[in-house]
Amino acid sequence: MSSTLGTAKRPVRRRHAIGAALLAVTAVATMTSCADEPGKTEGKGGDTITMGLTYTPNIQFAPFYVAKEKGFYEDAGINVALRHHGPAEQLFGALKQGKEDVVYAGGDEMLQARSQNVPVVDIATIYHKYPVALLVPEDSDIRKPEDLKGRTIGTPGPFGETYFGLLALLKEGGLSDKDAKVKYIQFTQQAALKGGHVDGVMGYVNNDAVTFEETGTPVRAIGLSSENGGEALVGPSLGAKQSTLDKRGDDIAKFVDASLRGMQYTIDHPEEAVKLSQKYVPVLRKEDNRKNALAVLKATEPLMRNDHGELGYIDPQAWGQMADFMYEQGLLDKQVRPEDGYDADYLPKS
Repeated sequence: MSSTLGTAKRPVRRRHAIGAALLAVTAVATMTSCADEPGKTEGKGGDTITMGLTYTPNIQFAPFYVAKEKGFYEDAGINVALRHHGPAEQLFGALKQGKEDVVYAGGDEMLQARSQNVPVVDIATIYHKYPVALLVPEDSDIRKPEDLKGRTIGTPGPFGETYFGLLALLKEGGLSDKDAKVKYIQFTQQAALKGGHVDGVMGYVNNDAVTFEETGTPVRAIGLSSENGGEALVGPSLGAKQSTLDKRGDDIAKFVDASLRGMQYTIDHPEEAVKLSQKYVPVLRKEDNRKNALAVLKATEPLMRNDHGELGYIDPQAWGQMADFMYEQGLLDKQVRPEDGYDADYLPKS
């Protein structure tokens, strides 16, 4: 795939942020969701915008809980319903069926979906640094990607961001998945590493690494590097179908603006964000879980901002590099023009 495909189709607008901290993909225990049912949210605007938040309620979605509870969506004149997916639900299933208007998913997952004829578009990037890394014991002699040759690495399976991150890390070290012993361990990173069944595990630096530390197992994170030819992958973002953008572009722009307000408020007031999230994540009523949630927010701070401290910014170069890499690795069903996968016009004007 030609690197020229990474050229932006229009100037990318930027939003300047005052610091940053936030969220995570934290494994807080599953509870019944308190999120709104589609169509039941009342506000000043017209039809409800249903936001798909993947899997179980947890602190990673704090900005949306905060935006809802602080009235940012209502202030923008829109109705927003927050909908959590079931554990067996396909990531883009409800979006394709028209049950959701916006979904929270990785930019890499959106690109893969586009190769499968799902017309999803990234309208705001949430994590500007890829949250997945190789986690190894603190005293491990694995220091760089090249050291993975012949080592046993655990990852949940041949899917999703942990797998994409593993392939990118191996390539950065001049290796392939055949040079390391890749073991599919489902979501048992803690037990696999602590039990010595693997030399390292792929996990989230703002969730799995935090849990390792809290349970007395110090780890080091070896993440993707943008230097020396490191591969770019686009992490958690907001996505919508092109048809939704065409029909409801003004409302979607208001939604993005209000969500980024919720993000900034979460950054500035993390303790309050944890408290506001209790309505949606009931396990946060326990002190230990609140401490974990706050630690997760702090661990997410370096992931949330780009080099200019901006929120929501979409990086065309990263999309171009990602499209090249994923196609070369056989992760796309067909070649995809990266500039068709994102649209920065829905970000607030600076």
